Amino acid sequence: MRTTDEPSKREDGRIRLKQWLEEGNARLHAPSFSQRELWEASPTAVEDPSNHICTFMEVKGILSPRNCVAAVQKVVDRQEVLRLSFLPGRVGPLQMLRNTGTPAMELRELSSAERRPEAIEERLQAVFREPFDLLRGPLYRVEAMWRDRDDLLLAFVIHHAIADGWTLGVWIQDLCKAYVHHLSRFPGGLRSVPQSYTAWAAAERDEWSPSRLEQHARYWKAHLAGAPRLWNPVLGARTRTLVRRVSHVPADIAHTVKSVARRSDATLFSTLLAAFQIAVSQWTGQKDIVVGTPVANRTKRTVRETMGYCSGVVPLRSEVDASRPFGESVSEVHRMVVDSFANAMPFVELVHALGDTPTPDHNPIFDIRFALQNHPIPDITLPGLNVKLHMRSTGTARFDLGCEITEAGRELEVVWLHRPELFDVSDIDEIEGLFRTVLEGLGQPSKKGGTAVVA
Repeated sequence: MRTTDEPSKREDGRIRLKQWLEEGNARLHAPSFSQRELWEASPTAVEDPSNHICTFMEVKGILSPRNCVAAVQKVVDRQEVLRLSFLPGRVGPLQMLRNTGTPAMELRELSSAERRPEAIEERLQAVFREPFDLLRGPLYRVEAMWRDRDDLLLAFVIHHAIADGWTLGVWIQDLCKAYVHHLSRFPGGLRSVPQSYTAWAAAERDEWSPSRLEQHARYWKAHLAGAPRLWNPVLGARTRTLVRRVSHVPADIAHTVKSVARRSDATLFSTLLAAFQIAVSQWTGQKDIVVGTPVANRTKRTVRETMGYCSGVVPLRSEVDASRPFGESVSEVHRMVVDSFANAMPFVELVHALGDTPTPDHNPIFDIRFALQNHPIPDITLPGLNVKLHMRSTGTARFDLGCEITEAGRELEVVWLHRPELFDVSDIDEIEGLFRTVLEGLGQPSKKGGTAVVA
């Protein structure tokens, strides 16, 4: 509920931002291609909380509030996205980078009633879902909740406009280093990142000349010509939050999948994608399948320590053919994947080139997201502390159905994401069962059926 003094607060904020710019305490930068995607190529409003990336850590051991704040401050000093917000411009948003920032952090000692699991979950949801002020910033928040003297929950939420999956690993790594750095009483802060986020964005813009964008667009116009949508869009407003469900592929089946990948001279990603497209084809009755997959977009070592939204999206299109042996399908799908990645371009520019305008009920180009999550999440080791990480949301609620796979030891963790107004629990049960059946069948070389070739 808005209060009567909110307009005056916003005006005060604008005056303060103008003052920062005039005094040289903040600088303006053009947005990255990835950031533009949120404003120009997403069916979800950029200010919507579904664009939040959320996680929390359970920390067992003595950790003082002062040390917590000091560690976060060092990360804020090192990572400029934690000092970024967005200034509306005539043709789109501009990144506004402040020279300094203080931790957006709240410290809370939980009462006995607040320590109940349902109360903690309610509090976490409140932290995760509270909207950010994109103009005033900052676009992240940390909440430290002590259940006991040696029992801490550390919630972290960051807007997708300044973060991606890789960013979480960098945040955790920097936070751990900062904590040790502070305890060791080393002077100063953490060393600077090799390349700042705004510098990376500027370099990427320089690399994508109009002629290069046009060349790549020609490939995609031909490759995606006539690609069908898998289902009719739902009329009316869509659910903002995707339903999340987790399952696992046992170690023996995961081992077989990796063996098939090696025999086919393909990657684990291509092998799992071929199996997934078969399952989708069997479930929808369609043979022409397009999915979108995220790419880290951090091939240069200079940006691997940088927090920020660098990742992109690549459409992958295959024609499912039930007559091919699975090994042949994997090889064909792998060639398609390599070709598609070689021709990848900023997704926002691809959407504009194809003229596929997003609407609240229409994600451009694809309906399904498929991902093999391999961005590095470092092991958390802190002196005298035991830490456990929990992921909640990846800020990617722009599709209708998602399948995200992560190697978890010898098993594969499979996260299913779906819009409840399009699919119910039985639908997800069915497609998960089809996917599992395809994977289980890989241990039977003589068995055919449900394979894929490139469109």
